Amino acid sequence: MGHNNKEHHQATEGLVNLFTKANHDLTVVQHRLEKEFQQVYPDKDLIDKTRTTLVGNISLLQPMQASVGIPLTSDSDDPAFANFNQIVDEWAVQVRSRPGDDERHESDSQDINKLLFLAIVQSN
Repeated sequence: MGHNNKEHHQATEGLVNLFTKANHDLTVVQHRLEKEFQQVYPDKDLIDKTRTTLVGNISLLQPMQASVGIPLTSDSDDPAFANFNQIVDEWAVQVRSRPGDDERHESDSQDINKLLFLAIVQSN
């Protein structure tokens, strides 16, 4: 019986080692997939971050404009900000008008980041 227990223990140890290695391999694959996903798909908050950057630039520009005595630029007056919003709005209309995707038709302007992400994922 002692000989049988030794074989059973060795078999169990072999399985534990196999599962440990498999777990390690799966963890490596998971990390590689996450890294690839981050490289392939942009941040879902890309549009919000771009808007924030543009508004921040306008806020930095306003004190300089005031110091030299030229009219202050507001968000709506800034050509870069206006062009960005126009492009985003036109793109959103185009994406929402694609046939066969009822979920997109129900989305509002707050979901523009989600629309961008879904459009990129579906195109890949």
